[in-house]
Amino acid sequence: MYPESDDLNDYLVSDTIIDWETPAVRRKALELTQSLSDEVAKARCLYEWVRDTISHTNDAGLDIVTCTASEVLHHGTGICFAKSHLLAALLRAVNIPAGFCYQVLRLDPPVDNEPVLHGFNAVYLATLDKWIRVDSRGNTKGINAQFSIEQEQLAFAMDPEADEFIYEAIFAAPVDSVVATLKRYTTMNELWPDLPQCL
Repeated sequence: MYPESDDLNDYLVSDTIIDWETPAVRRKALELTQSLSDEVAKARCLYEWVRDTISHTNDAGLDIVTCTASEVLHHGTGICFAKSHLLAALLRAVNIPAGFCYQVLRLDPPVDNEPVLHGFNAVYLATLDKWIRVDSRGNTKGINAQFSIEQEQLAFAMDPEADEFIYEAIFAAPVDSVVATLKRYTTMNELWPDLPQCL
């Protein structure tokens, strides 16, 4: 994997989607990490909180679409992309650079082999001078994603023979196709059949 930008400041930006300067987002990040002084511990804490506390909208059977970090925090739910937006915002709010990674999977093999895009995060740990990838989509139905500085443990294994792969770039902002899709719909019933298939 490699960052698309060599400037770590690009991975600390607050914007309309990763809106970490929103008071509620900033407050939550500081509240969760106030007792922690170690950068890795802060990153792990924020990751596990988003993974375990913010429900994956489809898993929870909710019919709402969230996109911005503040929306995800307010409603307590989001699909993989939206949860990655919140995690990045929380990390950036405590000065930990965070970016976006994408993976192409099959939607529901072997029943549905249509490709679908999946989103997660990369986190830069300055004390270790390294990027790690983490997936906060939520552990359910055998999924066991973890925060690890040594052995990457994402939510979904890949089958390269079935054309599943991870884009190696670490994007500084969510890709346009993801944001446009999340903004286009207001209900999961509308969104789910039209998930992005690639970047």
